[in-house]
Amino acid sequence: MSSPSKRREMDVMKLMMSDYTVETINDGLTEFNVEFNGPKESLYEGGVWKIRVELPDAYPYKSPSIGFVNKIYHPNVDELSGSVCLDVINQSWSPMFDLLNVFEVFLPQLLLYPNASDPLNGDAASLMMKDRKLYDQKVKEYCERYAKKENISNNGTADDEDSDEEDISEANTQSSDDEIPGHADL
Repeated sequence: MSSPSKRREMDVMKLMMSDYTVETINDGLTEFNVEFNGPKESLYEGGVWKIRVELPDAYPYKSPSIGFVNKIYHPNVDELSGSVCLDVINQSWSPMFDLLNVFEVFLPQLLLYPNASDPLNGDAASLMMKDRKLYDQKVKEYCERYAKKENISNNGTADDEDSDEEDISEANTQSSDDEIPGHADL
């Protein structure tokens, strides 16, 4: 039986030799980003996400940490952190699985069959259960806004101009009351 480090190397190399774009972090094989496309015939089709993967020292005996870097609207993905709620990764991981399983089976299944009864994003889960048409529309809006090829190079922050406008308007709201404490403007 091979050691965890050999298995890690083999799995990462297998992923790199597949159709996925893999970008290592700090020149190691324990942290990297993978370009992931939304599954065909799903609301996420056409979307492109950067997935952050961190492999623990005990991989494959311990599951990888998986998270979306750019935003995605999904009940089982935390909107702020990108963390994924997926039983097969978080609870029932087995050394029989490898990284290709994550990208070819587990993540596509997650996007095709969201589980609103076990959410990380309560707003998405609630909307999915109450108004499926509006939920579908919001998923598509997020795909258009955050899941384009050009978004994955800037960490999914497609709306920097919106936050800049808020910063500018806040900076220009100084009152003259700040000049001399205790004196009213006359």
